[in-house]
Amino acid sequence: MTAPASLASLNDSYLADEQDCVALLAQRARLAADQRQRVAMRARAMVQGVRSRKISRSGLDAFLRQYDLSSQEGVILMCLAEALLRIPDDATADKLIADKIATGNWASHLNDADSLFVNASTWGLLLTGAIVRPAQADLHDPRGLMARIAGRLGEPVLRAAFRQAMRIMGHQFVMGRTMEEALERAATPEHRPYRHSFDMLGEAALTAADAERYWEAYRQAILSVAPAAREVGGSEQAPSISVKLSALFPRYEFSQRVRVLSELGPRLLELAQIAHGNQVALTVDAEEAERLELSLELIEQVARAEQLRGWQGLGLAVQAYQKRALDVVRWVIELARSSGRRLNVRLVKGAYWDSEIKRAQERGLAGYPVFTRKVNTDVSYLACARELLSAGTLVYSQFATHNA
Repeated sequence: MTAPASLASLNDSYLADEQDCVALLAQRARLAADQRQRVAMRARAMVQGVRSRKISRSGLDAFLRQYDLSSQEGVILMCLAEALLRIPDDATADKLIADKIATGNWASHLNDADSLFVNASTWGLLLTGAIVRPAQADLHDPRGLMARIAGRLGEPVLRAAFRQAMRIMGHQFVMGRTMEEALERAATPEHRPYRHSFDMLGEAALTAADAERYWEAYRQAILSVAPAAREVGGSEQAPSISVKLSALFPRYEFSQRVRVLSELGPRLLELAQIAHGNQVALTVDAEEAERLELSLELIEQVARAEQLRGWQGLGLAVQAYQKRALDVVRWVIELARSSGRRLNVRLVKGAYWDSEIKRAQERGLAGYPVFTRKVNTDVSYLACARELLSAGTLVYSQFATHNA
């Protein structure tokens, strides 16, 4: 069996010309006329089905339709909901809320939707409703009203109310604060039809103690989902765990490659062995572009481990917004072929677009490692999806999205 292509060769397209890159991807992504027609018909039926379901006109679906991601308020809400879950101190959270809330035109959404949830949430985001009952005239000047309330009650009180409103919204996107809480919600009738991959929300480890704490959290998470996984025989229907490599090593960077491979490699293998023993799938999450080659080296190290012979639970996420995405997919397929192990591949759009662009600008690079237009990411996604599906049983394809 032949080994996959050199990882260094993947870097040929690291900062490739975007137009040239997309032109090549389009050849792989392009569908025949009859395929495009079937896709359009199915998509139209799905949209019509969602719109016709009256039950979805309440709750989160209605909320997201009202605050869609094409609106300034929608972007603010998504940023706050995600960011507040990751900010450890109240002072920073206060600053973020004060900065973002002031820029939204929240009054334009009041009474503009037929869902009680939407209007209640709007006032929750405007003033949380519990602080004051506004006069009708104040509907047209929410910023002025907020300024008066803040002056009377103090900004910390107002920001605390906003923070509570965002926690309620964040609960819609995060299954639970603990694995026990998340598993309990996953077992409810609403969530039971779905398959879940659990992740520990958090950032990179800064110290060895951080890394040890995260490793133990992942180990406990695997053991927590093990009963549910064994119940379905460890199949694709079972819940799985996603791990973030930067959370498992405080110096997860290419300059520390030797240490990463010699120290983090065995730790990742140990987690994989625990997952293997408990019939739980383990997916390595994607990170910043500069860490891609290092991540793939670790994945190859684990994929070829004799201790995991016969286990089909190892997987990774591939970000379609990277210009190297299709090359990575092909590399993974060859790794699966040469290692004799089926690999699970979760194709996503990507999660660090802003920081990738900014980092490239700060370093004065000749280009960007990611596409600068969403439509180009879409083309890459389709090309990668076709490549995965053409690989047959070498990979188990999983299709997802990411933040907008």
